[in-house]
Amino acid sequence: MEELARESISLLAKPALDTDGPRLGSFGAIFIMLKSALGAGLLNFPWAFEKAGGVNTAVAVEMVSLVFLISGLVILGYSSSISGQNTYQDVVREVCGPAIGQLCEVCFVFNLFMISVAFLVVVQDQLEKLCVSLYETVTGSTEAEMPHHWYTDQRFALFVLCVVLILPLSIPKEIGFQKYTSILGTLAATYLTVAIIVKYYMKEEHTAIITPTYTNGVSSWASMFSVIPTICFGFQCHEACIAIYSSMENKKLSHWVIISVVSMFFCLLIYSLTGVFGFLTFGKEVAADILMSYPGDDVVMIVARLLFGISIITIYPIILLLGRSVIQDLLLRCRRRHAVVTQSYENRSRVVLTVAWTAVTLLIAIFVPDMSEVISVIGGISAFFIFIFPGLCLIFSMQTEPVSPRTKIVLTTWGAITVLCGAFIFGQSTTIAVMELFNKF
Repeated sequence: MEELARESISLLAKPALDTDGPRLGSFGAIFIMLKSALGAGLLNFPWAFEKAGGVNTAVAVEMVSLVFLISGLVILGYSSSISGQNTYQDVVREVCGPAIGQLCEVCFVFNLFMISVAFLVVVQDQLEKLCVSLYETVTGSTEAEMPHHWYTDQRFALFVLCVVLILPLSIPKEIGFQKYTSILGTLAATYLTVAIIVKYYMKEEHTAIITPTYTNGVSSWASMFSVIPTICFGFQCHEACIAIYSSMENKKLSHWVIISVVSMFFCLLIYSLTGVFGFLTFGKEVAADILMSYPGDDVVMIVARLLFGISIITIYPIILLLGRSVIQDLLLRCRRRHAVVTQSYENRSRVVLTVAWTAVTLLIAIFVPDMSEVISVIGGISAFFIFIFPGLCLIFSMQTEPVSPRTKIVLTTWGAITVLCGAFIFGQSTTIAVMELFNKF
């Protein structure tokens, strides 16, 4: 979910910061990094732990992934410092060339689009549980007795929510008020982690089956790698990290390394605790969205659902704005080649793009089986931002920067390894997502 998430991904839409303005300190940078990483991806971690084959395997994969996650952040900070650019796309374009820069823009838009789908899937899941809870409270009946009409379907509720609330919030050219609600995602993630831990210890007996389905062979390896897309989606703050680095008061690379390590450590702690205790609570029965595993009348989890729902409603327009701005800039550039771009044309294109983006993401969210398929696709695309583009930046920068031959060989090799790992993750996660989607239909 900004990545998710993504709660601070709005930084990407800002122009280069005024050098005379206030700068970020260490704690501010760490906090914004956490806001960028913590979000709806947290909901999928207990399910990922189950798919990986248990706690030990999942945590081991997390620890290995952490090396590449931190490496990518450090490389991007270094690339920003040598290129003088303040956004992810500009850094990639400046360091790697215009062709790779265009590929980065395409991946950027598609990633934002799939994040929008994931957000609506999460909202739809929470609407289902909230509707059940409301019905049980008002009528005193059980979920099994709830009548199923088209107007009681959560998909219809999601459609109404998009038309009445999300679409009007997304149409304006600028949506500055959302910056005041960016804390909601972090609050929701922290609350959910604490709630899951408390719920585990409040449970009288633990009968969940936590034995892995596969213990050896090819299937066990496939299960282990299945956790990687969730890790990529959850820990992804790399698009925002360059804007954060550019805003910092102390831009020494050694200081940025510390910021990256500390931020990823806290993310690891929160995600791991959620994954471990969520998996131990439900075992093999855990849902792809952990909140769907809890009953609809659980007051503690109702609060979590409301927090995540409100957070997503306020962050969705920011995601849409970022994706729309890239597409609209391309349309306006093409228009200028043949005619004058008027204000009315710009307004019409903005409205059409907003309606189209919302409508298509809504349709996909309504018909997608569950959140896990969306996460797999996003995790594959995230591999570009976490592995492939940082690796390419390192390789290209080593061709121009004055470094010793030994350092050049070592760093170029590491960049190549990072790119290869990213290509493998993209291919593996995307292929599995497509195959599972076809199998469910």
